[in-house]
Amino acid sequence: MAKATHIAVISIPSFSHQASIVAFCKRLVHLHPNFHVTCIFPTIGTPNPSSFAFLDSLPSNIDYIFLPPVNKEDLPQDVSQAVQCNLAVSQSMPYFRDTLGSLCSTTPMVALVADPFANEALKIAKEFNLLSYVYLPLSAMALALLLHLPTLHEEVSCEYKDHTRPIQIPGCVPIHGRDLPEHFEDRSNVAYDLILQYSKRISTADGFLVNSFLEMEEGTLKAFQECNRANKNAPVYLVGPIIQIGPINESNGSECLRWLENQKPKSVLYVSFGSGSTVSQEQLDQLALGLELSGQKFLWVLRAPSDPRNCNYLGSTNNDPLLFLPHGFLERTKGQGLVVPFWAPQTQILSHTSTGGFLTHCGWNSILESILAGVPMIALPLLFGELMMNAILLTEGQNVALRPKCCGNGIVEKEAIAEVIKGLLVGEQGHGARQRIVELKEAAVDALKDDGSSTRALSQFSTEVKNFVINH
Repeated sequence: MAKATHIAVISIPSFSHQASIVAFCKRLVHLHPNFHVTCIFPTIGTPNPSSFAFLDSLPSNIDYIFLPPVNKEDLPQDVSQAVQCNLAVSQSMPYFRDTLGSLCSTTPMVALVADPFANEALKIAKEFNLLSYVYLPLSAMALALLLHLPTLHEEVSCEYKDHTRPIQIPGCVPIHGRDLPEHFEDRSNVAYDLILQYSKRISTADGFLVNSFLEMEEGTLKAFQECNRANKNAPVYLVGPIIQIGPINESNGSECLRWLENQKPKSVLYVSFGSGSTVSQEQLDQLALGLELSGQKFLWVLRAPSDPRNCNYLGSTNNDPLLFLPHGFLERTKGQGLVVPFWAPQTQILSHTSTGGFLTHCGWNSILESILAGVPMIALPLLFGELMMNAILLTEGQNVALRPKCCGNGIVEKEAIAEVIKGLLVGEQGHGARQRIVELKEAAVDALKDDGSSTRALSQFSTEVKNFVINH
């Protein structure tokens, strides 16, 4: 039997990031069983119960360790939850160093794979003579932005939102400064300083593993490869789409699927804003009224409204979401739609024959799940993270989504929502998206086959790590 190749991975206290990196580890050890992985998770307070769900039934060659928790009360309270999360990871680095040192003293470790927002760990990996990689649970476009940011910071002197010309990230669809992540809005604040630090450190990695695939972002990959040839930069491996598929173990799951069984094929719009994102009360009202006005069938996973800029990294609200719906909405739409609170089995819903569209906040995990299911999308990006960029990639880069027009106050009104829903499900407006998503689904499935582009990329990574062992 071949000697095991031991690596460690480190994520951040965010469910979507943790779930994605664990799914990556599962795929790695499935295709390359001689790898043994130890997952290391910084925490804020008690780990979220949802963090344990995807750790159940891990294969024997994946272990996990939760680092001692950071007290949320010790973090600055006047910053966003995303910044709190990043600061907590920084505070966890001494614990991480001790943990990695302990692992290296008992096991011949070879490499570390780090979340992009835990990339302080890259330097620590070098202290132990390990290869260091970054795993992006995001798009290749997001990686391109991170790597390009130091140059962009020098080229653009004003606030990005005031920059009049489109910003050209190498190999990507041009975007406007206002569509950059919200941390870029004020170049004098701590959030922007943090992201600039990350972008400078990330270039020290020995390679990048990205949860995307060739046909989705071929132009971006070519730009990376050209830069690699010119400057001998670290390789970029597109290894996706990697998604987390969990069991149907909650009452909402069976209710949703039973309801879908009684609907016509491709007639239902699925509406969800991810594992922890919410919209404002005003936008929730307009969305509800737009769903009603469209006359189309819908299945809506609803959470209580909050500040849409604060994706729910650090906990969840226990408020009953149904209390926030417009008066009489449930009664008026009883035969038209189903509203379920908090959670639903998204991958099963998207793959159901009755599902014809997905209104999404444009989180990357949700996008990949929709592509693998062959479901066209409506892009309603929240003002958080890279979601606005993802919306541009979906609509302008790949033509698999429609996007409703937004008012000057940042709210998408009910008429625009109703129009785009009808356009996607039954109208000519959505014909191109419905056609293109079928092609992209086939390309995604092909990428994961034994001879597919993503499988080959993961094998190249595996070979690089094993060669390091042989040469050292």
